[in-house]
Amino acid sequence: MSRNTALITGASSGIGAVYADRLARRGYDLVLVARNTDRLKQVAQRISQEHDVNIQIVPADLATPAGSAIVEDILKTGQVSFLVNNAGFGAVSTLLQTNIDDMVNMIDINVTALTRLTYAAVPAFVKRGGGTIINIASIVAVGPEILNGVYGATKAYVLALTQSLQHELADTGIQVQAVLPGATATDFWQVAGLSHQQLPDEIVMSTTDMVDAALAGLDAGEVVTIPPLQDGSDWLNYEAQRRQLSQKFGHANPGARYLKK
Repeated sequence: MSRNTALITGASSGIGAVYADRLARRGYDLVLVARNTDRLKQVAQRISQEHDVNIQIVPADLATPAGSAIVEDILKTGQVSFLVNNAGFGAVSTLLQTNIDDMVNMIDINVTALTRLTYAAVPAFVKRGGGTIINIASIVAVGPEILNGVYGATKAYVLALTQSLQHELADTGIQVQAVLPGATATDFWQVAGLSHQQLPDEIVMSTTDMVDAALAGLDAGEVVTIPPLQDGSDWLNYEAQRRQLSQKFGHANPGARYLKK
């Protein structure tokens, strides 16, 4: 692929498919990854009719080592300059209502696969002299009480990893961004066990609005973009307080409240 190339996971529908369209508009060739081959072909056909870009589809189950390895090998070639880690799924049920195997599968996709693809991409990006990594997290990364606890924990990991990468890769020319969607009109909700049509209309954002807002945040240089947050200063204040608190942990002695009177 001769031009800049974007690899998008979970690209067969929803947020991933919209990212594919929007990045094609920006002139990126595409590598589209998902499990559903038929849906991938439909997305690729639709985009190829509207945009003059090269498209490669890669059917792969990122929950498996073999599936992840296929995509890792593509990233290691150095031909990709833009990675969207979008693949993942969630749950709305509590610990007592969920199956542990389902939760481990969620961790395999939301955490392990995302980490492996990031580790495959970063050295290649450094060698290229730059690149972009977008990690799709969720508002539950900062609000773990909202949905299933394991889902919230996986997205908190995605947020923390992205913020750490921003610190570690500051001088490499690599741009990183964590996107924290709220309720979005995708198949996510059916998989999670609750249709988005059962949610109040005023809290459900369209996929196109979500992705367009996320890309506007990327263009503005945001490390963390929260499309449904109306006042961006709320996040800036929250982050400033977090950083200030993190400077107060370096003490050899426990806090006075833990000492016997």
